[in-house]
Amino acid sequence: MSTPASRCWHAQHAEQTLQQLDTSPAGLSSEQAQERLETFGPNRLPRKRRTGPLMRFLLQFHNLLIYVLLLSALVTLALGEWLDSAVIFAVVVINAIVGFIQEGKAEQAMRAIQRMLTLDSKVRRGGQTLNVPAEQLVPGDMVLLEAGDRVPADMRLLECRDLRIEEAALTGESLPTGKQVEPVARDVGIGDRFSMAYSGTLVSAGSGAGVVVATAGKTELGQISHMLGEVVSLQTPLLGDMARFARVLTFIILALALGTYLFGVGLRGYSSDEMLLAAVGLAVAAIPEGLPAVLTITLALGVQRMARRRAIIRRLPAVESLGAVTVICSDKTGTLTRNEMTVQQVFTAANRYQIEGVGYAPNGKVRGEDGLPCAIEQASDLHALARAGLLCNSASLLHDGSQWSITGDPTEAALLTLAGKLGMTATHELAHTPRVDSIPFSSERRSMASLHHDHSGHGLIYMVGAPERLLEVCNQQLVDGSAEPLNPAYWHAVLSAGAAQGLRMLGLAVRALGAPRHELNYADLEGDFVLLGLVGMLDPPREEAIDAITECRQAGIAVKMITGDHAETAAAIARRLGLGSSAPITGAELDRLSDAELDARLGDTAVFARTSPAHKLRLVQRLQACGARVAMTGDGVNDAPALKRADIGVAMGIKGTEVAKEAAQMVLADDNFATIANAVEEGRTVYDNLKKSILFILPTNGGEALVLLVAIALGLTLPITPLQILWVNMITAVTLALALAFEPGEADIMRRPPRNPNAALLSTQLMWRVLLVAALMTAACIGVFVYAQQLGWSMELSRTLAVNTLVACEIAYLFSSRQINAPARFGLRDNPMVWGMIALLSVLQLAFTHWPPLQRLFATQSLDLAGWRICLLAGTVLLAVVEIEKWLRRRAGWLL
Repeated sequence: MSTPASRCWHAQHAEQTLQQLDTSPAGLSSEQAQERLETFGPNRLPRKRRTGPLMRFLLQFHNLLIYVLLLSALVTLALGEWLDSAVIFAVVVINAIVGFIQEGKAEQAMRAIQRMLTLDSKVRRGGQTLNVPAEQLVPGDMVLLEAGDRVPADMRLLECRDLRIEEAALTGESLPTGKQVEPVARDVGIGDRFSMAYSGTLVSAGSGAGVVVATAGKTELGQISHMLGEVVSLQTPLLGDMARFARVLTFIILALALGTYLFGVGLRGYSSDEMLLAAVGLAVAAIPEGLPAVLTITLALGVQRMARRRAIIRRLPAVESLGAVTVICSDKTGTLTRNEMTVQQVFTAANRYQIEGVGYAPNGKVRGEDGLPCAIEQASDLHALARAGLLCNSASLLHDGSQWSITGDPTEAALLTLAGKLGMTATHELAHTPRVDSIPFSSERRSMASLHHDHSGHGLIYMVGAPERLLEVCNQQLVDGSAEPLNPAYWHAVLSAGAAQGLRMLGLAVRALGAPRHELNYADLEGDFVLLGLVGMLDPPREEAIDAITECRQAGIAVKMITGDHAETAAAIARRLGLGSSAPITGAELDRLSDAELDARLGDTAVFARTSPAHKLRLVQRLQACGARVAMTGDGVNDAPALKRADIGVAMGIKGTEVAKEAAQMVLADDNFATIANAVEEGRTVYDNLKKSILFILPTNGGEALVLLVAIALGLTLPITPLQILWVNMITAVTLALALAFEPGEADIMRRPPRNPNAALLSTQLMWRVLLVAALMTAACIGVFVYAQQLGWSMELSRTLAVNTLVACEIAYLFSSRQINAPARFGLRDNPMVWGMIALLSVLQLAFTHWPPLQRLFATQSLDLAGWRICLLAGTVLLAVVEIEKWLRRRAGWLL
């Protein structure tokens, strides 16, 4: 028997397939089935060995920034600051728990795929029909399929009776695919392999039988599962930036602490114990203990804002990833389009009509070829065609009071909507022309038909189907209410015009019978029909998606459509969406292109059609190899590997499969591309706020550390004690720095290009701002301390003045930090949290300065009004200097 790993079963004749698999239409014997089960194994997807829960939890701590945090917690614990240590430990543990839970959810993608196999199947073995568990299917088994069944394995079809299979999860094709027994070309994509049924897809209509050619991991579903298991998720931009930041910060802190110790002992003559305490105090001052909390809270606030805009974040760091993307790869059906087939144009022998309105709601005007409104009561040819589509129909339109939905085939439902726009109802038309019999759609005949009578002794046969099929059986066409000889050249020109617009064309015809009939047979469908006309359908683009694509382009983000649909249809939708008119690249072309050739065409190509899961994954990988940050949207099983590989995977919440949702980092609650643009804006806002928080925290921590360094270098008494530094760190981290997390997006946030993915979070220019502000705070703190000492103030009072001066400088710098490059923002309405946190901090500082219990704990004394004026003056000067620096930067074009 030939190995079932062959990938060309679709191109072989059924007899050849049976011969290679050593089986027959009667099926395998029980002995053969058992033997093959032992050879090929059970029909279930292989399960990859997973890391145990304990190890997964411990790995959450394997991060340099976490090590720095734990070190800071131990240092503060050694200094007796139990509360600060507890807060730091709590942040570390909570982050680890959240990461552990999220990582566990990610592994559910594989289990979601495994649940797609049916529990049992109807199999023909030894000439008998049996119910066999899907896991026991083997290559060579004969499986019977009926409407509602989920295909249990990859099968070469041997029998088809109007068989249609919903393959959207694998191919992205929006409509069920009609199946056939005849082989197809070897090089066609999965969506065009009409002689195959694939594991995990759903039989939507008809029945059939086929021979199993692949099971378990050898199926197309198994190949996707294998790809999903092998795909390595990329680190988010934020985590990459924070990892680099942690390395730089750790090196700087250790170098400063060591340098301080050696300098004090070697050059200043301090004792070793004294300098060890000073080095520890310096580390405590320099480590930004509040940064992880601010980071987590900023991301969490971004999650909440995105949720209000219909974007659900599954993994916290992914919040800001969208803010960094340079390319959005989107599925077509349901995301860029409405996933609602709509009749756009009607072609009759004498007229062409433009049909307005989208979706299944029967609302919309009818316009003539000149674009002017049409008097539909006089359009007899349009009425005759719409009546045929209404009567020869198995779908239904439903209205729940707020929206329209359908049952049945979307194409047939579109014909019902067309009739509704002309004022027709199924109840009225069927009462006047009752249905007697019907023949459902057949992929072999590419048409469906229904038999009616008109209460006057006349029979009527209506036929709806592929235009090519109807042109074969029609010898007349309807013109001004009467039949004339068919003009094939005219109709072929109409077909060409429709194809150029990417329309899905459908023909409608009628045959009058001399007497009523009670039964319809295939012989009745072979000729003497009158062609009523053709309709051109399209799944229309979402209007909001068109606006969102324009917004993305203004933001420097390229949008690419990757779909399983036909190239002509995809190109037509792309033009309507504003994605350009460049020729699409099909999956077959992708297979012929080398990586270098594909890379050269990626920039100019916006549409990729008839793609497979491997194509989608390759496109994401090649875009990333060219330096792009990629967001990938999808809803099917076929999208899961690309969703996992992308910098951020975006799954559809309504029509998306569980596999796609588990593989993605974000889920769209409304399946709307416009929501992605909103999420990009929120992602950029989150990154801006993180940058603002870091730009605020680092200078304040750096200023505290520099105060100790300069004091030791100059041989001065420490202006601030380590315990006082811990106080400042703790209260400013949970007040001022936190307030920046609530900042709204800046006005130009969607007019900026995406940030450079390779640019460091701590750029040279950003470090200049950090050093400038840290130096200003250091100068202010040491300056007022020395000034107070010269005035003869006590050591406790001088230090109290220095601490409050440092806090006043931080408050002043907060206003400047609200906008990185633009002038300082003082408004209350756009972020009331800023003034609320300043009020809270002021109360805490007053207690720190004047409340006796805190005075005894931190060795402080009460300041008079003159002392508070000095603090206010220092803060005002710092704010003025920073704003002048920002003004000079704006003029020179050196933006951070």
